[in-house]
Amino acid sequence: MSTEGSSSRGTVPAGHLFDLARSGATEELAAYIDAGVPVDLTNTAGDTLLLLAAYYAHGDTVAALLARGADHSRVNDKGQTALAAAVFKQSAEAVEHLLAAGADPDLGEMNARMTAHFFGLPAMTELLDGPR
Repeated sequence: MSTEGSSSRGTVPAGHLFDLARSGATEELAAYIDAGVPVDLTNTAGDTLLLLAAYYAHGDTVAALLARGADHSRVNDKGQTALAAAVFKQSAEAVEHLLAAGADPDLGEMNARMTAHFFGLPAMTELLDGPR
């Protein structure tokens, strides 16, 4: 796949892919992943496409990335996971997708459970502690 401004035919700037995750452009991002872009691509801060989609509360994008094998246990350079990001943004939909995929609420330096407690997010704590 190519985009305007690419340095060579058949390439796309990595920054564009991270922007797609941030903006919730699920179909376009999924097409790139399906065409061979690594689903666990990371930026210079160690953020994956999944973490960014979760942080920006795009549940459908989170689901699409998980369906394509995104690793929900990846931890960024700050010790955060996609689940912690989704909890921080209070995205119940993203949290539910991540938990259904097996994400661990206790993984990471500032894990999802700690995030919910620190920021006083009882609805997120309830989701994390609920049945799976």
